[in-house]
Amino acid sequence: MTDSDDWRVTISLTGQEQAAAPASLPEAEEDIRRQLGRGVAVGAGDTQIFLYAGTEADARNAERTALDALAQHDLQATSVLHRWHPIEEEWETPDVAMPQTEAERQAERQHLEDAESAESQASGMARWQVRVELHSHHQAVALARKLENEGQPVVRRWKFLVVGASNEDQATELAGQIRREAPPDAAVHAEQSGVGWPFIPS
Repeated sequence: MTDSDDWRVTISLTGQEQAAAPASLPEAEEDIRRQLGRGVAVGAGDTQIFLYAGTEADARNAERTALDALAQHDLQATSVLHRWHPIEEEWETPDVAMPQTEAERQAERQHLEDAESAESQASGMARWQVRVELHSHHQAVALARKLENEGQPVVRRWKFLVVGASNEDQATELAGQIRREAPPDAAVHAEQSGVGWPFIPS
């Protein structure tokens, strides 16, 4: 997330406009883009417009401009302002306090790790994973067997391996271990899991 995307305004059409994208919305969107210029990024869906700005003041100014432009096209809408939380990696309302010191940031990170671990433990599914891309099927089979002998639950897909982890720290640590054991040209990535891979609770 870049600095210019720290604040987001979500504008949603209301009333009859909510059921389907009105014909006047594209024209209204173009008016909004023209009035806001390059300082605010504008995105749009069927019945929503998203404004991304670097400061709260810029976001609120953009919000007023956009709502006025929609009104000129006889479109009714509501809006909500959010701020990106870099540790929680979620959009939060402005009243949510951001960590200011390293101790506060560390506490936030620990809170996130604990929450991810608790969710993984409760479901038996990994929130994070280590994905390994190898250059041959033979390498994948050999590394999978080695990791399985060490007690890791490995999912193998031809030349790819996936190992589940309960949180980001565990995935990062596991990725480092696998890099030491994998062939030098293997690509090893710690990432959030898009699939509910199983994992062994620690």
